[in-house]
Amino acid sequence: MIKVDVLNMDGKKVRTVELPANIFEAQVNADLMHQAYVRQMANARLGTHNTKGRSEVSGGGRKPWRQKGTGRARQGSIRAPQWVGGGKVHTPKPRNYNKAMPRKMRRAALRSVLTARAADNALVVLDELVVTNPKTGTMKQVLNQLVGDSSVLILIPESNADYDLVYQTTNNLPDAKVLHANYLNIRDLLSFDKLLMPVKTLEVIESYLG
Repeated sequence: MIKVDVLNMDGKKVRTVELPANIFEAQVNADLMHQAYVRQMANARLGTHNTKGRSEVSGGGRKPWRQKGTGRARQGSIRAPQWVGGGKVHTPKPRNYNKAMPRKMRRAALRSVLTARAADNALVVLDELVVTNPKTGTMKQVLNQLVGDSSVLILIPESNADYDLVYQTTNNLPDAKVLHANYLNIRDLLSFDKLLMPVKTLEVIESYLG
């Protein structure tokens, strides 16, 4: 099993902890990770884009002038796409972009990402994550000690008053994000350089993906 150091808020080693082998030593499947990422990005699309065709724009339904004898090109309607204010052709209409993916495959993709991040030494485990001074500057100093200038995804095990302060002090930091461990997703796991989590978060992840 993979062992990682458990740090305190000052970045000093307190002890070591073993990572669950069924999650952090899984087979890394790049194709499955890509499929899960594409699915999540597609499902985030609203699909509400809409343009009007020639049957939806306002305008007369008769010919603007007679067919022959005017010296101008024949026209059937001012709703035609070549007219200013006419209907559009082959433009977006409302649609559903959702993609389906079995739950087992989605969770296997998450295990693949976590295994890859562990192999890259991108995991930072804390004995506890408590903010005593609820200020953004204080949280920034703590993150600089733990991860340096790297972007970081903070995984919290539960919602309580202490973790609410962590969220509030991190909310304005552009390179940091707080996420509940039950809401693990492929995009956030791949979008940040480091994963920061208290030891309790490992138990939540194991209960969710184990």
